[in-house]
Amino acid sequence: MTAMNPTFDPAQPQRRRGRLQLLLILAVVIGPMLLASAMYRFDFWVPETRTYDGTLVATGQGRDALGVTATVAAEPRWELLVTAPDGCAEECQQLVYLARQINIGLAREAGRASHALASGQALTVDYDQRLQREYPQLQRYSLDPAVYARHPEAPGGAQLWIIDPHGNLVLRYDAKANGKAILDDLKHLLKISQIG
Repeated sequence: MTAMNPTFDPAQPQRRRGRLQLLLILAVVIGPMLLASAMYRFDFWVPETRTYDGTLVATGQGRDALGVTATVAAEPRWELLVTAPDGCAEECQQLVYLARQINIGLAREAGRASHALASGQALTVDYDQRLQREYPQLQRYSLDPAVYARHPEAPGGAQLWIIDPHGNLVLRYDAKANGKAILDDLKHLLKISQIG
C-alpha cells in the first residue's frame, strides 16, 4: 500500500513571487500618478515657492494684447521686448541696454532669442540714431498706449517682457529688475523649451 503524500509543486512559490513583482511594478508606475492627481485635486503638499524672478503672465495672450504691432519674424524666437508707453526715457533706455546684454549673455543660445523695443511715442532723433548705430539687431515695433493702458498685466512705465516663439507673454519685469535673474529665467526657459 502506498502512502498518499501531498506532492510538492515547485511552480507555486514562483507564481506567488511573480504576482508580488507584478503588484510592485504596478504600484511604482501607478502610485505616483494617483498621488499627483490627489495632490492637485485636494491641494496638499503643493510647493509654495517659485523658481522664476519676474511676474508670471499666464493669460495665454500675445504681444498684440499689449497694443504692440509686430511683423512676424521669419524664424520664431524667444524675445526680450521692452515696452515704453510714454516714450523711451532713461528707464526704458536702461532696459533696452539690459535686453541686449541678456541676449549676448546667452552665449551659444543667443541665436534662439532676440530683443525688441515697442514705444508709444516717437523716439528722440539722437536716441533713434544711437539705436541704429549701436543696436543693429534691435527690432522696433509700434505700441498703442490706449490698448496698453487697458491691459491688466501692464503697469505704467517701461517694462521688459519675455515672449515665447509663438508670441505669447510669459514673464514681465520692471525697470528695477536684476539682469542676472532675467538671464537665469530665460536660460531656464530655453532649456526646457521644445520650440524656438
